[in-house]
Amino acid sequence: MTGVIGLPGILVRVKLFASLRRHRPASAAGPDFVQSLTSGSTVEALLEQLGINGAEAAIVLAGGERRDPGYPLKDGDEVAIFPPMGGG
Repeated sequence: MTGVIGLPGILVRVKLFASLRRHRPASAAGPDFVQSLTSGSTVEALLEQLGINGAEAAIVLAGGERRDPGYPLKDGDEVAIFPPMGGG
């Protein structure tokens, strides 16, 4: 498989929640989409590629577990990204 710019890559399934949905690619047909990344890409690299700054992503789950920005994503990971929640 090849990723970004023809380099060896991975594919991850991404689901954005609430206000972060505005970062979905125009080509995304549903609530989730597949994103191509170069091998070794981290959560932080995914966020940057989607145009999401770190403060906008309060919780990131990959493989069903909360992950830090430096977590290396694997081919086939399912990534859920949540904004900060407000309430009162």
